[in-house]
Formats: sequence, C-alpha cells, structure tokens
Amino acid sequence: MNITDLKNKKVAVLGLGVEGMATIDYLSQHQIKFVVLDEKLLEDSDEIKNLKQQGVEVHVGKDVLQKLKDFEIVFRTPGISPLKEKLLDAKEQGVIITSHTQFFLDNCPCQVIGVTGTKGKGTTSTLIYEMCKKQGFDVYIGGNIGKPPLEFLDSLNARSKVVLELSSFQLIDLTKSPQIAVLLMITSEHLDYHQDVYEYIAAKRNILRYQQADDYAVINRDYIASNESDIYTEAQVFPVSTERDGTVGCFIKNKTIHVVGMGIDEEVIKIEHILLPGKHNLENVCAAVMAATLAGVKRHNIATVLKGFKGLEHRLQLIRELNGVRYYDDSFSTTPETAIAAIEAFNQPEILILGGSSKNSDFTELGKTIRLAKNIKAIIGIGIEWERIKEQIGDLRRENGEEILLIEGAQNMEQIIKAANVIARPGDVVLLSPACASFGMFKNYKVRGEQFTQEVNGL
Repeated sequence: MNITDLKNKKVAVLGLGVEGMATIDYLSQHQIKFVVLDEKLLEDSDEIKNLKQQGVEVHVGKDVLQKLKDFEIVFRTPGISPLKEKLLDAKEQGVIITSHTQFFLDNCPCQVIGVTGTKGKGTTSTLIYEMCKKQGFDVYIGGNIGKPPLEFLDSLNARSKVVLELSSFQLIDLTKSPQIAVLLMITSEHLDYHQDVYEYIAAKRNILRYQQADDYAVINRDYIASNESDIYTEAQVFPVSTERDGTVGCFIKNKTIHVVGMGIDEEVIKIEHILLPGKHNLENVCAAVMAATLAGVKRHNIATVLKGFKGLEHRLQLIRELNGVRYYDDSFSTTPETAIAAIEAFNQPEILILGGSSKNSDFTELGKTIRLAKNIKAIIGIGIEWERIKEQIGDLRRENGEEILLIEGAQNMEQIIKAANVIARPGDVVLLSPACASFGMFKNYKVRGEQFTQEVNGL
C-alpha cells in the first residue's frame, strides 16, 4: 500500500500515541482525509481540541471500536492489539488493518536494519546507527526509539539506511520484514498484551518471517527461543554468541570480538577496550557488529564507536569517573532481573543503590545474587521496597567475616550521593540500579536518573 492507495478512501487512525500523531501528520502533509478514533482520551483533552481546531473529525470513548467497519483502511496504534475481537471482526468484513510501521516498510526506498528482542534492542539499535553514521552513511533511526519513521520517510533515497527498533506490538501483524533483521535474546514479557508466551515469540519472529534469500538474519544463539527462530527465515543467517565461536557470524574468541562472513575473517576489538560493561552488553555488541558489517561498515569505524559509546541514557550509562570511582546510571532498571544483570556486569567493588516503589516484584533471585556476590561493598537502601529486598538478602556476613555495609534513611538523591561519596575508594563502582519503580521519591525513572547525574557531576 502506498500513499496513492489512500486517496479517496475512508481512512481512520486508531489511537493517539506517538505513532498515531506521527501518522496523522504524515497523512495531513499528503492531503489524505482521515478520521481519528481513540478509546482513552476525553473530549476536552488538549490533543482532541487541537485536532478539532484543525478540522479533523474525532471520535472518542470506549465504543469507538464499533465504528471500525465504517472505514476501508485503519492505522492502528501499537498499544492496541490487532487480535482484539473488534479488529478481527472489522478485518473479516474487509477493512484493511494496517500500522505506521507496515506502511513505512511498504514504502521505504532503502535498506532497513530491524532490531528486536526482549532486552537490549535500544542499545543494539543505537550502536548500529552510530556505526553507520561513523561510516558516513545517510542513516536514520526510528521505531521504538528515536522518531516514528514516517517522520523521515520523505527524506530517504535508495542510498539511505534506516535502523528500526521494533517491539512485539509493532511486529505482531507485519507482512514485510527488514533486509537485515536482528533477533536478540527472547524471554517472556508483555503477557498483559499477548495471549501467552507463544504469541509473544511468534510476534517477534515476524522480523524474520518475510525475508528473502538475499536478505540477512542476525540471530542470538545463546537463547533457545531465538536460536530456534532460524527456520522462520529464507535469509542468510549469521549467528552471534558470547558463549561459543563458529565458522560464520560474530562471537568472542580469545577475549576479542571476532567476525566471520561476507568474505571477512577478522578481529574487531578486544573486550577490554569496549566501554559498555557486562555480559549482556557483549551480546548486544556482537549483534551490532555483525549487522553493521553486513550493512557495509568497516572494522575501524565499528571499533571507534565501541571505544567511545557510554550507553543509552539511564541504561547502565557511565556518568563520570572521579578520583578513580566510576558512577553508573541504570535508573531504567525497574525490575529485579535488570538489576541482577547490572550487578553482574562488574568485578570491581560495588556500592549499590537499591529500592523504590512497588511493582509487586519477586526479589528472591536478586537477594540470592547479592548474597553470593563477592564484590558488593555497600548497599544504599531507599524507598518502600527496600525492606522487602533486605529480607531476601538475609545474612550480610561473608565467609571471610566481612560484612556488606548498609546505609539507610536517605531521603533524596543529594543524601544518597553524599553517602556513596564518603565510602567510595579508587577502583569502586557506584551503581544506581534500583530494581524498582521510582514513584514516591521521584516522579519517574528519568527524573531519578537525571538527579543522579546532577548530583554526581556536582561532586
């Protein structure tokens, strides 16, 4: 479907999220008439008022899905599953249910590098984008990160490149796949949206499902669901792994990132020179290196990016090194699993900042990780969930008789960072990876991370 196919059709935009607004802007720029449908917004909301002032017909409320059958083409927002009963009914009656992402892929004139996975897709997408930019390509980044891609569709030409971070919500009903598809680790997530884990995995595999024989698939071999996905693509498969090497793909060999394929067999960079910490980030690095190589980025440009990339904002991001102490902002960590990955990313003595508001998480594994870790020097416990975390940690005394120092009672980020600074010594890591939501002390995880950055830079 292209823009001409929308002329003189009854078009609706369902949902006014970020993609929905970008779809509206794109249709308006191309003089396509449309109606807006939204279940959640109220008539007197600013978004609705602005659209009506522009002459756009808008319908809101819980009954808007009843109107789907009145249209020929509907652009759904990612937050609304195409498997909802009303959307399936409309589709049966001949309504075309499409999406921002589908329309973009149908009309994109250049190579698309798509990235998906349960964790790591933002970091991997950004690395690929930075590598392509370093090579001098006309490259854009969008999807679940950066801009909605219809915002830059009209700027693309055949030599451009696009990196898309794709969520399962965006992938679930796609019928076209990127020329380079990157499938990272897959575990279960978003089961409040998907019927079950199988539906979730099936949605992820759409990034591969419609590839052609001259396309490329970069697949993480270290996770069962990802590893078994190669049968769903016709593309040439390039596996990546941090646990085993191979005859093709990207892997770690002799503490060096090694890439093989496309006539290339070379060492890219020694692990010690990569700024991003942690095993999970090495998985992201291997995937990015392989995808960038397939896109035509040279080894020296890939290595240059890896030597300087500090991480995405609030995601295990190195903020500062002061007097030999490194301060990392991992405020995006709102679950025990992400906190465990951050803790395990370092061998140096760690001063952890843990706790926050409740997401009803199970802290059993986090407590076990802390209890067994040999390098945790101190924990600054904050928020209402700290008591539950502390209960799961249990005994803080190590086999050698040393005890993890607990600091409690800090009421704001200034007090937290002052407490960490008093006990930090050269070689230590101060790590904000709360494992909890931020509400209570902070408005959201971004504000929490911003205040951490501000206080660290003020030392």
